[in-house]
Amino acid sequence: MDTEVKNLIVEKVKTSRISQVDFDHLPFGAYFTDHMFVCDYKNGAWETPKIIPYQPLQMEPSSRVFHYGQAVFEGMKAYRDDQGGVWLFRPEENFKRINKSSVRLAMPEFPEEYFFEGLKKLLQLDEKWIKPGLGNSLYIRPFVIATQAGIIASPSEEFKFIIICSPAQSYYGGEVRVKIAEKFSRAADGGFGFTKAAGNYAGQFYPTNLAKEEGFQQVVWTDANTHEYIEEAGTMNIFIRLDNKLITCPTGDRILDGITRKSIIELAKDLGIEVEIRPIKVSELVEGIKNKTLKEMFGSGTAAVINPILGFGYKGDRFELPKVEKSYATILKQHLLDIQYNKAEDKFGWRYRVQ
Repeated sequence: MDTEVKNLIVEKVKTSRISQVDFDHLPFGAYFTDHMFVCDYKNGAWETPKIIPYQPLQMEPSSRVFHYGQAVFEGMKAYRDDQGGVWLFRPEENFKRINKSSVRLAMPEFPEEYFFEGLKKLLQLDEKWIKPGLGNSLYIRPFVIATQAGIIASPSEEFKFIIICSPAQSYYGGEVRVKIAEKFSRAADGGFGFTKAAGNYAGQFYPTNLAKEEGFQQVVWTDANTHEYIEEAGTMNIFIRLDNKLITCPTGDRILDGITRKSIIELAKDLGIEVEIRPIKVSELVEGIKNKTLKEMFGSGTAAVINPILGFGYKGDRFELPKVEKSYATILKQHLLDIQYNKAEDKFGWRYRVQ
């Protein structure tokens, strides 16, 4: 991770746009920093990486990404601690996963030294955009798109790897009630639900809009085969608490191996919370409400960290979860934030300092 890329080309902006941004009122993902990282893949190799001023892309209308959806992405954050230090959280996991996603979509893997050196230099250039204070962060979006012109239905041979950054405040999803899917599924066995492919998210919008029309904010996806098992909550991994046991679904073809998810599992175990990883039936949730053993449900992901679920709808019925004092969601979120913002010991080695 500390290998220096000596031929990284850097073109700095003449004037920063940071003064145009109201950091007290930041809609998520609406503003972007002064610079972006770009690297092109042509003739079977990644070319010299560049950091350039943030700008529109010029591409052929026939670029494969527009027609066949060869596109993957990641979501990361940079944090500033009270001493002014800048930190990333488990960035090696994001690097591994974007390459895992790329391989599944017939895209070339990106070199590790390009990724880390480019990311560090980008954050150094735009470090004034990383504001201190719990909840403030810089959201980082690496992504890869197929750029070869031509509409033949075959994998592209040209790609563009880009990293853009967006200042963010504490992300609060509000009071979330979810509809458990009875017809729609997010992914199927043998597919690419485990990747962060753009198409996985496009396919979620329509069922989510239908759920919103019924007064829900998100969809809890169920398995494509039987719709008996829950899998993810919107774009997040899902956890439930039955009595004092924390349960989450196993990852596989259909479920994203979330970095926040795996961190919560390790953290919960370290705090003495019993954790079980196994398939979760919808019927368990309904029964858990009736016999009062279902204490909590929450989603986990980079943007919100942990977002509690207050209730769910299923087969025309609506169910509300109890209000729990000292909820696992609250405890785990606070511990995770303390590690991310360098306010607590990092016994797991998750923090990565940007110097």
